[in-house]
Amino acid sequence: MSTPFLSLILPAHNEAERLPHSLKLVQEFINRQTYESEVLVIENASADDTAKVVEGYQASFPQLKMIRLEQGGKGNAIRVGMQASRGEYRFMADVDFSMPVEEISKFLPPNLAQTQVAIASREQAGSKRIAEPFYRHMIGRVFNGLVRILVLPGLQDTQCGFKCFSAEAAEQIFPKQTLNGWSFDVEVLTIARELGFKVLEVPITWTYQPGSRMSILSDSWQMFKDLLLIRSRKRKGLYRGKTV
Repeated sequence: MSTPFLSLILPAHNEAERLPHSLKLVQEFINRQTYESEVLVIENASADDTAKVVEGYQASFPQLKMIRLEQGGKGNAIRVGMQASRGEYRFMADVDFSMPVEEISKFLPPNLAQTQVAIASREQAGSKRIAEPFYRHMIGRVFNGLVRILVLPGLQDTQCGFKCFSAEAAEQIFPKQTLNGWSFDVEVLTIARELGFKVLEVPITWTYQPGSRMSILSDSWQMFKDLLLIRSRKRKGLYRGKTV
């Protein structure tokens, strides 16, 4: 079995409405490329027809695979997808594709040489934010300020849902990931740095998509507690040693 150049990992919880359009975009994108790809939809604990939508596409989309999980959590879906994929480069993407699918190429050779960990940034020079409500931007900047103070100095945007990992990086980082909720990105990037991988921020065009499942009050409090947990584990050296 040959090794794909790109594995595209799509976490999908109750995404029956958005998946048809997204899968069409993804299929058109990978069909334009000269390299081999695989697409993994990680269906985790959906209560709608997410799985049926994927199954309906598989006959005409041979690169498309699905993994079904009983446990929810985006972090859980990404961890499983990264460890199940086979690509030289493993790219996680939100199903809403608030970043144009064509911009995946920015994260891959030859456009980006020797990628270890490359993350989409809405804050780097050259990036564009479109139609984002002011209050959401401000909440994001406050959280990022805490992230930089507590665990990841220098990184301007850890929470954008588009990130690329080399196979080597993914195979070392994701077995150590423990968080399943919204803070998993911060933990993953902390592990990456603790293991000596360079994290590069790539400017993108990002368009706000309504319909976020994040609760500003309850999830923000949990994310703050997660940051303290990540900082504690980092100080103890747990992310450099055996799996937590």
